[in-house]
Amino acid sequence: MRISLFLLILLPFTGAAQNFTISGRLTDATTGEALIGANVFVTSLQTGTTTNTYGFYSLTLPKMDSMGIAFSYVGYSPQFKKVFPDQSFQLDVELAPGVGLLDEVVVSGQRADENVARPQMGVVDIPTEKIRELPAILGEVDVLKIVQLLPGVQAGNEGTTGFFVRGGNADQNLVQLDEAVVYNPNHLFGLFSTFNTRAINNVTLIKGGFPAQYGGRLSSILDITMKEGNNKRVGAEGGIGLVTSQLTVEGPLKKERASFILSGRRTYFDWMIKPFLSSRIRTNYAFYDLNAKVNWQLGPKDRIFLSAFTGKDDALYIEDGIEYNVLFGNSTATLRWNHIFGQKLFLNTSFILNEYDQNISALQDNAFSEVLSGIKDVNGKIEFQYYPNPGHVLLFGAHYLDHTFRSSGRTEAQSGSDPSPGIDADAIPVKYFDEFAIYINDEIQVSERLSASLGVRAPGFFSDEASYYRIEPRASVKMALGPASSVKAAYTVMNQFLHLVPSSTASVPTEIWVPSTEQTKPQVSTQYSLGYFRNFRDNQYESSLEVYYKDMQNQVLFKEGNQLVETLDVDPLLAYGKGWSYGAEFFLRKNRGRLTGWLSYTLSWTNQKFEELNFGQAFPFRYDRRHNLSVVGTYQLSKRWSLSGTFVFSSGNVYTVPVGRIGVFYGGSLFEGNYFVYEERNNVRMNPYHRLDLSAAHKREWRLFGKDLTSEWVFSVYNTYSRLNPYFVYFEVEPRTGEPKAKQVSLLPIIPSITYNFKF
Repeated sequence: MRISLFLLILLPFTGAAQNFTISGRLTDATTGEALIGANVFVTSLQTGTTTNTYGFYSLTLPKMDSMGIAFSYVGYSPQFKKVFPDQSFQLDVELAPGVGLLDEVVVSGQRADENVARPQMGVVDIPTEKIRELPAILGEVDVLKIVQLLPGVQAGNEGTTGFFVRGGNADQNLVQLDEAVVYNPNHLFGLFSTFNTRAINNVTLIKGGFPAQYGGRLSSILDITMKEGNNKRVGAEGGIGLVTSQLTVEGPLKKERASFILSGRRTYFDWMIKPFLSSRIRTNYAFYDLNAKVNWQLGPKDRIFLSAFTGKDDALYIEDGIEYNVLFGNSTATLRWNHIFGQKLFLNTSFILNEYDQNISALQDNAFSEVLSGIKDVNGKIEFQYYPNPGHVLLFGAHYLDHTFRSSGRTEAQSGSDPSPGIDADAIPVKYFDEFAIYINDEIQVSERLSASLGVRAPGFFSDEASYYRIEPRASVKMALGPASSVKAAYTVMNQFLHLVPSSTASVPTEIWVPSTEQTKPQVSTQYSLGYFRNFRDNQYESSLEVYYKDMQNQVLFKEGNQLVETLDVDPLLAYGKGWSYGAEFFLRKNRGRLTGWLSYTLSWTNQKFEELNFGQAFPFRYDRRHNLSVVGTYQLSKRWSLSGTFVFSSGNVYTVPVGRIGVFYGGSLFEGNYFVYEERNNVRMNPYHRLDLSAAHKREWRLFGKDLTSEWVFSVYNTYSRLNPYFVYFEVEPRTGEPKAKQVSLLPIIPSITYNFKF
């Protein structure tokens, strides 16, 4: 019988006289950036480890006269060090990017057999270089667009960056940038995400088998880490496209000790569309985002990071008595301190601020409505990472959040000649809520074949109105079937204390976040998953098949006839129920060679049941899609030319169709003289969705004024064969026959684009 989780801490003290510890950081030799997930392998002992989010590693090994250690990272030239240890010591290693390697096409932060060897399942690392190579809407590459191509992830409406994971709603995804929560990660009504790819170092999606350090949402964690900045030399890169342009500048504040990065992006969509608009229409749309980060190495054991992000959207539309105004934005700031205690213990302490505000107003036929809401968080975190031996990593920590919510709204008749004053933001009532969690997670290799990640998280939420305290057990177990295959199983309990009402799939922020109350209980999910993982041809190909079942309690929807949210006190407007989702996910990826890419397929079912809705009968979730297929490929045609493409297919969304209608003779124009009769929710499915995107990139390296310069032209086509995919369906009555007829609205036809990128 194994020793308990907490007693494992004592293991490294036994036999300490026969062991030594080597630790350090792995960085990029050209920029000084931390290499996340790089491989450190002791050839003589056939054991090793990977670096953490800050490039730190630690190995405790038996003493030997000498040993060889290999340091490697895909896309970089490996290094081999021979050491003669007589005591513990620190060894920092810089790896240079590989030259002339076809493997450069895919730069991944994983060990080659990471998907088979580690006990975690439902975790996908997304290489940022791959994101840049794939075609995207209007020539803009996007992190969230890539997330939608992964197994178990479903896209929202056409062209949006909204995503839904294993049957969960949009609010059940925790999106964080350098540990700060981003509540609405979208620009341009969801056509772009708020994340500038040039400012990103690493992206990780977790959708099952959650380690204990993650929590607060039911369905997924999208963890995005910003670049640290080049501490070797000053450089810049940018892009000029049809809709947006961007520029990133980075360099040393003190060479090899401190660096900065500053990245900005701005759209000129408002300028582009003005010539094509009718004189009756006045519209304006603009967004921008700005990323900044500074890091300073105080000494061999201490490093400080300060990062910030801000993004704003401002949209206006006026036509014949209709006026629609949308203003929203996110802001974050993160201060982190890393400290190394000895050779085995790593500390990360974070202080985080984040804020989200929105102001939505509309005027139509003298009916005016306005909703203003916001949420502000103050967050403190502390986490220890302890490395007793190569097969054992212990994480434990705590975090505390202080939430400030505010919301107000009004609906009234208004004369155009006597407009009512807007809502005074300073006069909006404010409510305070607090959230905390403590956790411990133990990843341990029990034997050559068996390893596990075991943990427990204890979250809590309290306010003047209600308080909740929970226990969340987490367990993932891996059994190796051979050197290239394994079976994994996971069990996870998650709680979520915040709700998004309603969930707007087009990412137009007409919704507000509301906290749990005495009546609106915290959402809770229990997820079971089982998977088979196998690699082929010396890890050139990796594959997996996962099945899962997820039960979700305390789900929230509006009662029939309630939609407009004007206040945080929405309990009387809500209906409460449950949901459940199950399915199978297949993933095949080719990691090396001229042709790289992946294929993902998901077969799934998601249903909900509310006593006050649909006569108490179960109905399919709005994004219940039976089949989801994504094929992604990149081909290195030559040293300068590369081709890429994506093909997606999914079953159509479900929607509600009336089963009858009743004529109203004196109804005027209301409902065109008809009331439609509805019986079942989501009783019809739209047409299937499919789309092909293609792109070609030409890259050239040359010298300008004695400096190295890389330029790139990217030619892309979105929706190559101009498929008219369904965006939504509405009904109207034919004037001649008097019969109702369903009509489909399609949003995006074929869209070609050209982007010019540069780097020096």
